[in-house]
Amino acid sequence: QDFSFSNIDKFSTSSLITRLTTDVTNVEMSYMMIIRTAIRAPFMIIFAMIMAFTINADMALIFLCIAPVLATGLILIMVKAIPFFNKIFKKYDALNESVEENVRGIRVVKSYVREDFEKQKFNKASNEVKQNFTKAEKLIALNTPLMNFCTYSGIILIFVIGSIMIISFMTYSFQILMSLMMLSMIMVMIIISVASARRIAEVLNEQSSIVSPKDAVFDLENGDITFENVAFKYNKSADRFAVENISVEIKSGETVGIIGATGSGKTTMVSLIPRLYDVSGGRVTVSGRDVKDYDLETLRNSVAMVLQKNVLFSGTIKENLKWGNKDASDEEIFAAARLSQAHEFILARENGYDTMIEQGGTNVSGGQKQRICIARALLKKPKILILDDSTSAVDTHTDALIRQGLKKYIPETTKIIIAQRIASVQDADKIIIMENGTISAVGTHDELLAKNEIYQELYYSQNKMQSTKGGEE
Repeated sequence: QDFSFSNIDKFSTSSLITRLTTDVTNVEMSYMMIIRTAIRAPFMIIFAMIMAFTINADMALIFLCIAPVLATGLILIMVKAIPFFNKIFKKYDALNESVEENVRGIRVVKSYVREDFEKQKFNKASNEVKQNFTKAEKLIALNTPLMNFCTYSGIILIFVIGSIMIISFMTYSFQILMSLMMLSMIMVMIIISVASARRIAEVLNEQSSIVSPKDAVFDLENGDITFENVAFKYNKSADRFAVENISVEIKSGETVGIIGATGSGKTTMVSLIPRLYDVSGGRVTVSGRDVKDYDLETLRNSVAMVLQKNVLFSGTIKENLKWGNKDASDEEIFAAARLSQAHEFILARENGYDTMIEQGGTNVSGGQKQRICIARALLKKPKILILDDSTSAVDTHTDALIRQGLKKYIPETTKIIIAQRIASVQDADKIIIMENGTISAVGTHDELLAKNEIYQELYYSQNKMQSTKGGEE
């Protein structure tokens, strides 16, 4: 939960699931075997060896000869098997990823009739796990014949050399051999769990790449934002920056629109404001201070960001809204819902604000989900509100009402609206056009419509589509 987005990107969701389930189970099984036999077996060996040497030292030497053979064999098996288990758990990641995607996206799979394709993809991942496990288990399986060879060789030698003392001696010899067998079983479990333990330790030892500074600032006065020659790449080894040469100043209370093609860097740019990622170059300031100077909780509580993928959690609508402010009163909740144009459709439901949201918000439409998420963000009473394509699923009339409400009722809040529709940003104080990770142009609607070709093309193409739809209606 403390990881930054870059930490989560490093491991991937499917890999974290494997580490939290399969790897943890392997370590649990190994630990259980160790605490049950790791102490008992060595003591049994020591005391049985003492008794064996007491009865007959010459015959007891048989065990000293067998032990190195068994130890050498186990070490060879472990060295050969561990690389296979390292590969197996990476294959598990791919298997879990296939399962997770299919469960989460089952409606999409069915709507596109892709069941056969997804089954083939799962079968491929499953077969790769099976093949690697088969190779590893073939090596591990050598443990039993090796153990049997050493055990029965010792028994045969004991019968041949000391048949006179066989009755008294066999008791201790079986204890020694059984203890060796227990230790060999522990070795098998350790071999399997070593790879899992390393993967678990990798997550446990991972440090969040974004933390609050020691002398953090806990006071954020206003919503002034400045980008000073900002550059950012998601991976240090990446060939190109996701955004670069970003320089723009946004005054507190302004409404700023950001438009651009998919992949132009719009979301990446605004993600740097609440430090979801840290800049690779330049700096971002809020209220005149570098965002890295602020306490993370203070900064993120002052910035409300409605992401492209709107997520609602299982529970009532009211419980979901209180994610924005757990102490919000009913009046505050209703006011936020009215601003986001969600109040009416919530009241229209049988249980109103106590309506249960199913997992993933499947019992509300895309537009309703967006409006609930906007209301949730407004309850934070932020200094900065970022709407990342958050009204794409609502009609243009509702979109206009939301923008009017934001402008009228939270005038001091800086509002950043990322949108594909020109209509969603044309009333903004300034509009930023993004292209290939850089700012192509900045200006008002009238200025850009008069001078900027990209903006002109978007505006006229969208108006043409709108007029065509109107004619058809």
